[in-house]
Amino acid sequence: MAQWLSAERWLMGTEVKVELLAEGREDGPKVLEDALAVMQDVDWMMNPLNPDSAIYQVNQDAATQPVVVPAAMFQVVERALYYSRLSEGAFDISFGAVGRLYDYRAGNAPSDADLAASLPGVSYRDIHTDAAAGSISFSRPGMYIDLGGIAKGFAVDQAIEVLQRAGITSGFASAGGDSRILGSHGDRPRMIGIRHPRKDGEFAVMIPLSDTAISTSGDYERFFVDGELRFHHILDPGTGRSVNGVQSVSILTTLAVDSDALSTTVFVLGVRRGLALVDSLPAADAIIIDDKGQLHYSQGLLRKSSAR
Repeated sequence: MAQWLSAERWLMGTEVKVELLAEGREDGPKVLEDALAVMQDVDWMMNPLNPDSAIYQVNQDAATQPVVVPAAMFQVVERALYYSRLSEGAFDISFGAVGRLYDYRAGNAPSDADLAASLPGVSYRDIHTDAAAGSISFSRPGMYIDLGGIAKGFAVDQAIEVLQRAGITSGFASAGGDSRILGSHGDRPRMIGIRHPRKDGEFAVMIPLSDTAISTSGDYERFFVDGELRFHHILDPGTGRSVNGVQSVSILTTLAVDSDALSTTVFVLGVRRGLALVDSLPAADAIIIDDKGQLHYSQGLLRKSSAR
C-alpha cells in the first residue's frame, strides 16, 4: 500500500506544504524536512520585512551602491526582470514602492498624492544586475523591490529539487497559490482545484495534473472593500492601483517560478493581452476568470479539450 508522508509550515506569509510517496523508505521524514528547510531559506533571504534578509539590504542600500546577494536571490531577480521585459512592465518587482503604502488588514489605501510621490520608484528598467559580481543596484532613489510575485514559486521548485535529488518520483509542494506536482498521485493524476473567486469553499475548475506547476493569482487573497471599490494586492505598476477586469488567473507551466510570475503578469495584462502572451509561450497554459465570472482558456487547453 502506498505510503504518503506530508509536512506543513507557515512561511512567506502563507502555509507551505510538502508531500512525498515514501514507498517504504525510512528517510521519508528527513527528506520532507530538507525540502521545508530550503523553503525556509528562501523566506529568510527574500522577506523584505526581515532586517537580516538579503532583500532588505538591497532595499536599504542598492540606490547608493551595488549589493552582493546570494546566488539564489540573484537568479530570482534575473527571472523577474525577464518577465518585466517580456510583458513591457506588467510584471515589475519594484511595485513594492507603492505596494507598501497599502494596509489590507486596516483597510487603508494610499491617497492620490502619496501614489504620485511613490510611483517614480516603480521602474524595473532602473534595477541593474551584475552577473560577475552577483550584485544588484538601483539607478533611481525611492525604489523598493518585493519578490512576492515570484519567490513562492521559486521556493516550491527548490523543494521539488530536494525530492528529486533524494530519488522521490511522486511528490507535491505548495506555497499558498503556487504548487508543483512531481510525477503523479500514485497511479493517477493529482486533482487540483482552482478556487472560486466569489464562493468560499467552492472550486471553479478541477484539473487532473502530473509533472506540472500551477499558480493562481486572485483578487480575493489580500483585499478590502470600500463602498463599491475592491482594493486588492495585485497592482498595476503603471497606476499603483488594484487591477480591474479579472478575478483570478491560473497558469500551468513546467516550473513554479514561471507559473508564479506569469499568473501575476497575466492578471495585470487582462484577458485579451494575457491570453495572447500565454499563447505565444511554449509549455504554458492559462485559465482566466474575468470580472463577470466568465472562464477563458488558452489555446493549448482548448486544443487538449477538443482532442478528448
